[in-house]
Amino acid sequence: MKQTLNQKLVNILKGDFHDPHNVLGIHAVSPVKKVIRVFVPDAAEVSVQRLDGRKTAYPLSPMDVEGFWQTEIRVKHFFHYRIHATYPDGSSYDYVDPYQFTPTISQDDLYLFNKGDHRFVYEKLGAHTCVHDGIPGVRFAVWAPTARRVSVVGDFNRWDGRYHQMRAMGNSGVWEIFIPEARAGVLYKFEIFTANRTLRVKADPYAQYFQKRPENACIVFQSTHDWKDDSWLKDRMGRQTRTLPLNIYEVHPGSWRIKEDGSWYTYRELAHELVPHVKEMGFTHIEFLPVMEHPFDGSWGYQVTGYYAPSSRFGTPDDLKYFIDVCHQNHIGVILDWVPAHFPKDDFALARFDGTALYEHEDSRLGEHPDWGTYIFNYGRNEVKNFLLANAVYWLKEFHADGLRIDAVASMLYLDYSRKEGEWIPNKYGGNENLEAIEFLKHTNSVLHEYFPDTLIIAEESTAWGGVTKPVQENGLGFTYKWNMGWMNDFLSYMSKDPIYRKYHHNELTFSMLYAYSEKYILVLSHDEVVHGKKALLSKMPGDDWQKFANFKLLLGFMTGHPGKKLLFMGSELAPWHEWNDQEGLDWRLLQWEPHKNARLYLEHLNKLYLSEPALWEWDTRPDGFEWIDANNAEQSVISFIRHGKDPANDLFFICNFTPETYFEFRTGVHNPGKYREIFNSDAMIYYGSGVIRNSEHVSEEVPWNGRPHSIRFGLPPLGMVIFKRIQ
Repeated sequence: MKQTLNQKLVNILKGDFHDPHNVLGIHAVSPVKKVIRVFVPDAAEVSVQRLDGRKTAYPLSPMDVEGFWQTEIRVKHFFHYRIHATYPDGSSYDYVDPYQFTPTISQDDLYLFNKGDHRFVYEKLGAHTCVHDGIPGVRFAVWAPTARRVSVVGDFNRWDGRYHQMRAMGNSGVWEIFIPEARAGVLYKFEIFTANRTLRVKADPYAQYFQKRPENACIVFQSTHDWKDDSWLKDRMGRQTRTLPLNIYEVHPGSWRIKEDGSWYTYRELAHELVPHVKEMGFTHIEFLPVMEHPFDGSWGYQVTGYYAPSSRFGTPDDLKYFIDVCHQNHIGVILDWVPAHFPKDDFALARFDGTALYEHEDSRLGEHPDWGTYIFNYGRNEVKNFLLANAVYWLKEFHADGLRIDAVASMLYLDYSRKEGEWIPNKYGGNENLEAIEFLKHTNSVLHEYFPDTLIIAEESTAWGGVTKPVQENGLGFTYKWNMGWMNDFLSYMSKDPIYRKYHHNELTFSMLYAYSEKYILVLSHDEVVHGKKALLSKMPGDDWQKFANFKLLLGFMTGHPGKKLLFMGSELAPWHEWNDQEGLDWRLLQWEPHKNARLYLEHLNKLYLSEPALWEWDTRPDGFEWIDANNAEQSVISFIRHGKDPANDLFFICNFTPETYFEFRTGVHNPGKYREIFNSDAMIYYGSGVIRNSEHVSEEVPWNGRPHSIRFGLPPLGMVIFKRIQ
């Protein structure tokens, strides 16, 4: 039934109307007459002043419904105007009426969004400063398809949802309004009157900046950062055709260092503290644990409430851009952890956004993670997929990130992930694969590789799912790299055993080479391995203090030689005794003691060796980049292998001794005669080693060994690794 004008006004007053622009603002009554209606409650007098240079003012009369005013004017053309309201106490207030403006979002944009394929929808939804019809202000748009009414509330309207009620954009589910004279820096949220006639005040899903926790209002943000990384980006474009080293330093920005007063370093401060350290240590990239806004410190950023907002704990979005810019100017790449697998149930954020399961599933068997107490995104809903797809684009485009590491991919792939019988719903074929999540990952990776072919998209995927790094065109998921969790678990298990028992577990040391080329892998010793009672890497090692340090260095040395790109969690260079605590900074005081100071030097030299030797990364993903010399010497717990690169002259020979036994005369087979020089020894005294073995150059002998016609004799240190290179 068609509503009368007064009924519409009453519904606006009650906050239950989907199109206030249809009633309020300026409208044509005839070709030569316009009517202006405004909502100004509690005013004594109201008038409007033209903004087109004429000084004409028009008084408005109160309407039958309290708080509404109107006037009819004989004019042919529309014009913009300012409202002047006078109140009984003599005060007055002037503002440009938001209801006189046309929509700021097009039907094409809405179509693409509803289709699920608007790659830059973050430019349309959310809050954005702009000039609309010549008037500066902020345009707001939000998706809330089942709402009866949506308002912008904030500093500018005393958080009163009666003002700035938004218009519904057809059947798109999107609500929109342009608020003149609003500006960057104002606080805002969306007030939603749900289909069940309840009020919810929610943060903007597309907000680019938030108050510092525990407050959670959104902040209108306008970037002014002037990028200076053109040279880096240009060089990055050429890397698609080159194989380069990848050595990642994983960082939790809140605990790399903490100030004496307990406060965090800002993004800008980290740019001048963290970047020089990473550069000196020989890492190629920094990977941040999620910097997206999150309310709970203890989640380390993995329970995101502001997907488009860098955490205000560490500064503004432009401060993060500054950090990344400085990284690029120092030839350091930046990878950001990204969490499309789940989101928390905090009531101010995405959860039950418009009163319904909008971003999540209604059924907990599909929509909730039992382990984490969080919601799961509905990957089958176009607008939800678009929210996440555009978010990935956002961080790569707007922040110049060099890659994304996707968290908890396994939980996305399997419907029965961490669920018991009866706690999950099979797919339409009766299987446990999440078909919608798989399609989402494939499409997202395809789009990202199309727009940003030079960036890294990395999967944290802990199962044997096939084709994670296979191209989408070949029915793979399309990731650039996958974390090698199998290698990590086996190797840490092996290294934690007393050397006397290692010979019984030799396969844990060698098994990874059976599948090393099934995917493109990154070897990781991440934050997850040094928390929650798992102990620090050094403390995992067996033996007395000297043996612990020797094992620790051997662990890092073998990791460097094993095929695969590399990732280490921050603090590994300090060889800490205690596991990571996100509430405390790294214990930099350890460097005053020789064992820790020398461990730092060891990792620096190891990293720089990795960067300087092409054989360690040129053929990382090719079987012909690796050759066992002896994989079966379980009795002595010694393994030896060769890393090959494009030029045979760069071949490196690794011999690793996983027992405290010293071998003064150890023999290893080689294919070619010549002179072999030791280029690295983990047991050197400068690394807090015993220094008992000091190899230099060794001429091969015609003594067949390890199935090869020649061999070299040398000393093999206890719990040590030596690397040789043929020099002639």
